[in-house]
Amino acid sequence: MEILIGLEVRDDAMYREYRARMTPLLLAHGGSFGVDVRVAEVLKSPQPGAFNRLFTIRFPSVAAHDTFFGNAEYLAIRRQWFEPGVGLVTHLGRYEVLP
Repeated sequence: MEILIGLEVRDDAMYREYRARMTPLLLAHGGSFGVDVRVAEVLKSPQPGAFNRLFTIRFPSVAAHDTFFGNAEYLAIRRQWFEPGVGLVTHLGRYEVLP
């Protein structure tokens, strides 16, 4: 399964540190980043506000997704680096990936 997320990154240094710290944990849970894009202009969004980063994360299963995002180590990294550095979070999709 894969998720598609749009973020409003407000502090690039904080977000880079978040990604550096969470990526090994993501990989250990079988997850990986797919597409990762810096967005120049958002023409339409399901919620007010604009995102400037768009990416996908792929997991081998919904259970792996849920385990990763509920992991205490991940949540500590998120609190310290993600929450202060990111504003708007737009969940654009959660879907099965074709082989």
